[in-house]
Amino acid sequence: MAGLSPSSALDHLTYADVDHSGPLQAAASPVLDELNEQLEGTMFCTLLVDRDGRVAQRWCGDNGSRRAFDNLGVDVGASLLEEAVGTNALGTVLETRTSITVNGHEHFAVPLRRFSCYGHPIFHPTTRRIVGVLDISALMEDASPLLPPLVARAVADIEQRLLDGSRVSDKQLLAAFQAAGARRRAVLAIGHDLLMSNQAAADLLGSTDVALLRMLASDVRDEAAIDLTLESGLAVRVEATRVGGTRGGALLHVEPHREPRPRRPVAEVPLAHAPVLVSGPPGSGRSTTARRLADTQPVTVLSAASALLDGSEAWARDFGALLRAGQGTVCVDGVDLLPDDLVDLVASHVAEQRAPRVVLVCGPLEGLTGRAAALAGGCTERRLLTPLASRPHEIPELVRAMLADLGADASLHFTPGALSALSSQPWPGNLRELRAVVEHVVRRQRTGAVIVDELPEAYRTQEPRRHLAPIDRAERTVIVEALREHDGNKVRAAQALGISRTTLYAKMRALRITVY
Repeated sequence: MAGLSPSSALDHLTYADVDHSGPLQAAASPVLDELNEQLEGTMFCTLLVDRDGRVAQRWCGDNGSRRAFDNLGVDVGASLLEEAVGTNALGTVLETRTSITVNGHEHFAVPLRRFSCYGHPIFHPTTRRIVGVLDISALMEDASPLLPPLVARAVADIEQRLLDGSRVSDKQLLAAFQAAGARRRAVLAIGHDLLMSNQAAADLLGSTDVALLRMLASDVRDEAAIDLTLESGLAVRVEATRVGGTRGGALLHVEPHREPRPRRPVAEVPLAHAPVLVSGPPGSGRSTTARRLADTQPVTVLSAASALLDGSEAWARDFGALLRAGQGTVCVDGVDLLPDDLVDLVASHVAEQRAPRVVLVCGPLEGLTGRAAALAGGCTERRLLTPLASRPHEIPELVRAMLADLGADASLHFTPGALSALSSQPWPGNLRELRAVVEHVVRRQRTGAVIVDELPEAYRTQEPRRHLAPIDRAERTVIVEALREHDGNKVRAAQALGISRTTLYAKMRALRITVY
């Protein structure tokens, strides 16, 4: 708890989306509905947190308790881990794996000392992993002695429902795996806490492949098929089928391609001197892609930065010399940042479609204006790169390639959990940011498996991903800037934004603002 202050421990609560369709919620909801009905009109509140310490459900028996929790920001999505807010009856139970009573003054955070609480761990009956904590709290100095048996009974009911649910879904998944596992091709069954594979799959797949297939399995609704390249370089086709409904898992068949993938039709091969446009946000791999597309050697890169530093005349002189040489490929990096006279110079050569070939690199097409937009519009061969956050399935392969590029030991690899955490990040810095994370890990660990705890702290969360509309992204940016300006103090940030603290918390949850 280094750095935490008892008086301000709740000022820096973080929020994230919680899984409302997972096994814990499905098992707990009916039990809590019945428990809350019994407590209606009392001063008691029930809190359910998941295994990550996030509040999954919150219910209050009276308005006083509800207002007290609202004012503290303790609501769905809030993290109550002990490392974040100190001793409490939820985060501390996750650490100790045992039930605990925390009376008012025993709380680390001063604002929580008005409450007395009893928390009880919830274990999955099959895996014996802790999946959450159930707590009953009240505005009183000492917890009622009636709370432990009441909470323990509710937890027992939740665990029984977890067992019943896992029995059904796991049995269905096991039956599907057994029926398909005898075949010679690779077969995997992937559930919430379950992974089964036959020998063919074990021989075929590496840890990076398994992490990627876990992500694919979680997205399968009914049936899906996709072509992939494994970390070994082998091209395969994956056929996935949902088993056991939303609470079940997926059965995957992995089949290597028997024949090489067909070459592109001749009609799609670009003309020898036709320009190529590479467009995308900064850090999305534009320069790397441009160099890869340069099929005629030598490759010379002229950047907009050199025009700024050396002047337009020097840039035009270098460009002219390359044109006179009439060979290789010229990569113009940042054509949208060039002065109009240099854009015109490039456009005049592109119009002639003669050697050397030109590869143009620019920002997103929707942001282009004027002459740069006209030049880009004349390029029929394009590579449009999307932000890294929109292609999380590529992260396992990108991480593997970056490890090789950095000269990491062959035994160093990211575990499926670490890759899953990386795949859930927003990546505003795109590939540059991902490479910085990989370099951070390589500097600190030379060999073996990289687990979630080895990642930089800001990248350890595994939050459900949700696409944000442009207006939501703009609002998110404003809120993050306000929080940074006020050193994470939510009261001052809310005042600067002209909204209440409760509204700020709600927006932070909705916009997935957990790091700032």
